[in-house]
Amino acid sequence: MNKTKHLHISGICGTAMAAIAYLALESGWRVTGSDASVYPPMSDYLAEMGIEIQPFNAANLSPAPDLTVIGNALSRGNEELETVLSEGLAYTSGAQFIGDNVLSGRHALVVAGTHGKTTTASLLAHVLHFAGREPGFMIGGIPENFGGGARLGSGTAFVLEGDEYDTALFDKRSKFLHYHPKTLILNNLEFDHADIFDGLEAIKRQFHHLLRTLPSNGNIIVNADDANLTDVLNRGCWTPLVRFARFGNSDAEWQWQPLRNDGSAFCLYRHGQKVIECNWSMIGIHNITNACAAAAAANSFGIPVEKIGEAFASFSGVRRRMTLVGKARGIRIFDDFAHHPTAIAGIVSAAKASMAGKGRLWVVVEPRSNTMRSRIHQDRLPDCFSAADHVVFVPASGGNLAADKLLDALAVCTAIGKHAQVLPDVETIIAHIVTHGAQGDDVLILSNGGFENIHQRLLTTLGKL
Repeated sequence: MNKTKHLHISGICGTAMAAIAYLALESGWRVTGSDASVYPPMSDYLAEMGIEIQPFNAANLSPAPDLTVIGNALSRGNEELETVLSEGLAYTSGAQFIGDNVLSGRHALVVAGTHGKTTTASLLAHVLHFAGREPGFMIGGIPENFGGGARLGSGTAFVLEGDEYDTALFDKRSKFLHYHPKTLILNNLEFDHADIFDGLEAIKRQFHHLLRTLPSNGNIIVNADDANLTDVLNRGCWTPLVRFARFGNSDAEWQWQPLRNDGSAFCLYRHGQKVIECNWSMIGIHNITNACAAAAAANSFGIPVEKIGEAFASFSGVRRRMTLVGKARGIRIFDDFAHHPTAIAGIVSAAKASMAGKGRLWVVVEPRSNTMRSRIHQDRLPDCFSAADHVVFVPASGGNLAADKLLDALAVCTAIGKHAQVLPDVETIIAHIVTHGAQGDDVLILSNGGFENIHQRLLTTLGKL
């Protein structure tokens, strides 16, 4: 039936919407799309799929498609959305489209939590692929082993990054509620997304709603070291639990232990017995917890621990997760997506440990997400940079935040110490690092956006000297 159906995606150029377009094409739909801005690299990616993209226009909906996906960035006043509503056309959200049209008959393995979703989902998909299970997946990043964030796959398993962000302007439930997991990983739970949630309790409520959707013959892989997840589980759980924790912290079935301070080697234990010892390309203690969660989930799906360990050793990481952009004048430039205090502290500590006492670590921060631009985490941020030798912030942009609600980057840097400062723009930051950086230094750039292409611009400038 789907082979003759037409799907139109309004707001197709977002990462998630493009992934949905790819999965729809693989499922047999004819796909068109529209957006306000169409430019590389997303325009090239969609063009390679043969998808026709137009600016927003009501004419894109004539003749009427069989179904229109409304991107979660669209709001009332958008002419295509208004046409869909006025003419009574069939529409849905991206998350619901996946739940209704891609996941039917599949075993959904969903990774949820404030941190580590992308890496854990990528690890799990890689393990399943390595074991010959041909999984499908939809991940909010680019796993380097696959080169793309979506694949339909031919096996039973389908791995998804379970985002707690709301679904669409007409559906304020978290996206993960549409995925109906049979295996669920709960990595951690902290307050985030201040533009959506009033507080931690509101996020816990969504996670509890998620637990209500799991079958009694499924599995929940849960971080036993996280008190907030324990609180959510205590509100009601109808699915068997598999707990994981740091070695010695509890009687959890799965336990993890670092073998090196930078997280580049670790052991995993099951029922107290060492089952995996791994050296891999990743760094960071937080990534060991991600590996433990992925191992527990893969094993519950029937993958032997020996095969899981082999897969970890061949995992190539995720783009924009401690990605080496390049090296010039003896200075290495790294890019990382971290934009929450816990994630920042973890990657800064790992980056410094990986240097083994050689050179200095520069950390450059763009407060870009709605939560990071606000003062919600202001008191927590200074402690995140104890391992850094130099810290540079750019001021948070105002956007829709009043001045007294905006992150005070200067106060954060003052609390960090004399080695931290606020610089006004990318050009000034580049000039400062070029002047004061030295051979053997690492520069770690933290942003969940493009940050005006500072990574390549810094690399180019250093290379010219």
